[in-house]
Amino acid sequence: MTGEPRLPAVSDAEETGPRPPAWRIAVVRAIAGLPAPLRRRVWAARRAAARRRRRALEARGDFSQSQPALHSMDAQLEELLGAGGYFVEAGANDGYQQSNTYSLERIHGWRGVLVEPVPDLHREAVLERPGARVFNCALVAAGYTEPEVTLRYGGLMTVVGGSREDDREWVAAAHAVAQEEREHEFSVPARTLSSLLDEVGAPHVDLLSLDVEGYEPQVLAGLDLERHAPRYVLVEIRDGETGTGPIEAVLGDRYVRFRDLSPYDVLYARADQDVARP
Repeated sequence: MTGEPRLPAVSDAEETGPRPPAWRIAVVRAIAGLPAPLRRRVWAARRAAARRRRRALEARGDFSQSQPALHSMDAQLEELLGAGGYFVEAGANDGYQQSNTYSLERIHGWRGVLVEPVPDLHREAVLERPGARVFNCALVAAGYTEPEVTLRYGGLMTVVGGSREDDREWVAAAHAVAQEEREHEFSVPARTLSSLLDEVGAPHVDLLSLDVEGYEPQVLAGLDLERHAPRYVLVEIRDGETGTGPIEAVLGDRYVRFRDLSPYDVLYARADQDVARP
């Protein structure tokens, strides 16, 4: 993985290797102990400084800091998909950290839609991704009747409240190293993915990237595949034994399992494409 040094949660450490140095963990915990307004300013300043450095490099044609995805998934997607497409990324975080679509936009001229429910991260994503439409909402299945969704904050591991039997334990793993905010619940508008695509007048979607902490089947159930069937769908599946079935039940015969981009992320291709299977 390339990109700016980051301060991962425990789950990130499991995916990317050793835990960060003790001094870095101590710094994050010290920041986490600050009063909320000051803590947010510190994190915002850190992101802004990193963004300025990265923009300066990119302006010189240096993209060494511009592929932040885990397991080099962005590099794999670049090789497969090329330039000038349209993406949707749900679970966008701040628009940079662990993004599967950042390099497609910044290096290869893609445009598209980002979805991030955490308000502070949504604001950062707006700054980070000027070429994208960025929505602050939670994606739901078609037929969902409530106007809002309540989530439990855990940074990159934020989950829909009650969507997992262990949702408190799930976010506790993230907070074990420290997050920008303490654990809390918050509510955001509920939207289907197809309603967002209709709102922006999206063209044909080339890539849908989903990382929504186990809520992927519900998000896919809010996508009208008769009108908005992406060429490729990249889905995080944390538990292959239990997670694959519900996702493939929604995708149906319209998609085939094309390639595993990481131990947890599966790329599906629309079956009517003439693509070479690996």
